[in-house]
Amino acid sequence: MRKFTITILFLVLFTKFSISQVSKETQNIKQVWVGYLNQTRFSNHWGSWLDLHLRTKEDFTKNFSQAVFRLGLTYYFTDNTSFTAGYAYMNHFPADNHKYISQPEHRPWQQIVWIKQYPRIKTTQRFRLEERFKRKIATESQLADGYGFNYRLRYNFLMNIPLGKRPFAPNTLAFVINDEVHVNFGKEIIYNYFDQNRFFLGFAFQVNKHDNLQFGYMNVFQQLDAGNKYKSIHALRIFYFHNLDLR
Repeated sequence: MRKFTITILFLVLFTKFSISQVSKETQNIKQVWVGYLNQTRFSNHWGSWLDLHLRTKEDFTKNFSQAVFRLGLTYYFTDNTSFTAGYAYMNHFPADNHKYISQPEHRPWQQIVWIKQYPRIKTTQRFRLEERFKRKIATESQLADGYGFNYRLRYNFLMNIPLGKRPFAPNTLAFVINDEVHVNFGKEIIYNYFDQNRFFLGFAFQVNKHDNLQFGYMNVFQQLDAGNKYKSIHALRIFYFHNLDLR
């Protein structure tokens, strides 16, 4: 229990330290992030991964910034340890350097997940590696030939703490603490090896034995390509986790 407390304190302090380093060029944005995440178990060792996301651009409800489709094939070493590899497609809706056209991104990815459940706490750790092929931009209204490329490593730590006498039972709430650090690397990365940190505080409503709805506040602190410009996104995050076991 102590090591989990230390981990959470470290993540909170890291996030606060990152935000404290924000320069005057930081842009503060308000968004809504909605997502549907599905894990389906076919057998003792095989399953699938699917998640869909839509994110607004600014002022919570104004325009869209990104849409994500992610699909993968999962191998379960045990019920609590799994490896997934797959493909993701991301659409970056018109933004500052491509105001009149969307920018596509193709993203193969691999991850390993560890889950640990105690009587009153459930933790999930995830390492994900992404190979990002992002279409180049010619003008504000035209895509260029070819793709920019870089790797990105993500570490995600999530803790569920049940509220009430029936932990993880249907129709109960849990407190959720979640932090995910993103690090870029590759030949084309010059100024922003640190990509972003996503810190989330909220609640999970246990819909049934396997599914839950998470909702709460997330801060995304992101360093942009130039290295001296940042985004601080204040987001309302609503995710539905749908788990199917067909065994």
